[in-house]
Amino acid sequence: MSRIVLGVGGGVAAYKSALLLRALTERGHDVRVVPTASALRFVGAATFEALSGNPVSTEVWDDVPEVAHVRIGQTADLVLVNPATADLLARAAAGRADDLLTATLLTAHCPVVFVPAMHTEMWLHPATQDNVATLRRRGSVVLPPAVGRLTGPDSGPGRLPEPADVAALAELVLAAGPGALAQDLTGRRVVISAGGTREALDPVRFLGNRSSGRQGWALARVAAARGADVVLVAANVDAPAPFGVRVVAVESTEQLRTAVHAEATGADVVVMAAAVADFRPDSVAGTKLKKGGAAEPSELRLVRNPDVLVELVAARPAGQRVVGFAAETGDAEGDVLTHARAKLARKGVDLLVVNDVSAGRVFGRPDNEVTLLDADGTATAVPAAGKDVVAAAIWDRVVGGLPVRA
Repeated sequence: MSRIVLGVGGGVAAYKSALLLRALTERGHDVRVVPTASALRFVGAATFEALSGNPVSTEVWDDVPEVAHVRIGQTADLVLVNPATADLLARAAAGRADDLLTATLLTAHCPVVFVPAMHTEMWLHPATQDNVATLRRRGSVVLPPAVGRLTGPDSGPGRLPEPADVAALAELVLAAGPGALAQDLTGRRVVISAGGTREALDPVRFLGNRSSGRQGWALARVAAARGADVVLVAANVDAPAPFGVRVVAVESTEQLRTAVHAEATGADVVVMAAAVADFRPDSVAGTKLKKGGAAEPSELRLVRNPDVLVELVAARPAGQRVVGFAAETGDAEGDVLTHARAKLARKGVDLLVVNDVSAGRVFGRPDNEVTLLDADGTATAVPAAGKDVVAAAIWDRVVGGLPVRA
């Protein structure tokens, strides 16, 4: 069990902190909520105390014998500030200690993550950007805000990311350290495919696969948190878009092919995590295929789909990294890595992420275990962990191979 300090700033998005608190406690963490006085005007202390089981205070003068303004930060495994308002970012950057939360930030030896939420103009103001740069330079993680509806009719960057995304990234920092969210993809454009394509048989039925898209979602979420401009080509995934990510929804392999080729232009990295159908029916019935009678089909003829990954490798510009995925099982002709190395040679990718999907592993599960194959065939095992942790390990390897920008 990890000890998390959940700092809550005084913005209307503070209501989402109650949902985040619930998500963190359900994962088994001991959470101490330290709000600002303004935050309690949006969400009452009783709500935070009921959900966390811990007392809530805003002042350094409360519980003086505990010396809370020192002890809370000293004993935390993670300080997570959600939402981090413009005012709170400014006070943290200035090293202020005028309430319990800012004092806690000064005494914390653990990773500190700020999740900004404010109006677009406030986020884009040079003062806020300078404060963000200062906090990042000191080692804190400052996530980019989501883009979407703000207070009133306005919309733009400044929206608080959804609690599920923040909870996932908190788990990542606890598991892998703040370096897992290093801003090493800032200024990079990333295209990721995720999910599983469907090939229509008739207006009702299709040929599909078991891919849930969770690993692709994790790759997109972590890339956005590390500063990348992310486009997610999503094939039949029923999940909210990760914050800061533009989603292009597709269904068939041909639709995915068209979308990925269009988005790959100018991208620094293309990651093909989607499970793309190798075959499709040679024709699609215009009406539902029925049992019985002369119209009942006696066979299903398939034709091969284009190999999107091979096409991407052939068309990639200088400096672009292409990452492929291989869902493999062992058989009489070889084990999983034997088949994966053969695929690496056929595809010509810079990195191949290998999944052993024997006995229903991986699909739909919250964790994953992969092997990373470099272009020269060097294998690196990534042990079983949450899919965000696996995503961070993949991005570590990808970033190491990107050309240095002048």
